[in-house]
Amino acid sequence: MVEIDPNRMLWLLSAPEQLRVFSAVVLGASTADDVAARAEVTTGQALRSLAQLADGGLVEHRAGAGWSVRPRPFRDAARSSARPWRPAEDRSIADSVVLERFLHNGRITTMPTQRTKRRVVLDYVARAFEPEASYPEREVNALLREFHEDCAALRRQLVEEGFLERNGQVYWRTNALAGVES
Repeated sequence: MVEIDPNRMLWLLSAPEQLRVFSAVVLGASTADDVAARAEVTTGQALRSLAQLADGGLVEHRAGAGWSVRPRPFRDAARSSARPWRPAEDRSIADSVVLERFLHNGRITTMPTQRTKRRVVLDYVARAFEPEASYPEREVNALLREFHEDCAALRRQLVEEGFLERNGQVYWRTNALAGVES
């Protein structure tokens, strides 16, 4: 896994041509020719930009699948930000108070025993998972350890409360976000 400095991420995306190339990959272009066409650059320019973005850990190329974005560096950069957590605009004041009470620097200090408060914390954790993405259990555990050391208990609670679903060793986020009771 490539560790990336948030400032380097910004630098990599600051050139208009490179940003267009990255955007083309975000929008689904997977071959160098397709990226070049969507970004309105030559194939050579697209390949140079893709190489720099790949070297920076923002995109990757897989045989048979082509180019794709690596979302993890963006999540990691957001989590490592020196700025304290602030509530999303779609959170109520009450939810924000709950999160401020039970989280410190984005990590769970204690899990609320009251179900409504626990669901607010679990909703916060579940938003770390990309919609429509599947995660093997080891990736789920690694992601959950960023919130709390007891990743097994946290994983179980996310499944029990309907924020994650599983099939064998594969997990995915459900539509139970934003405090909607399931």
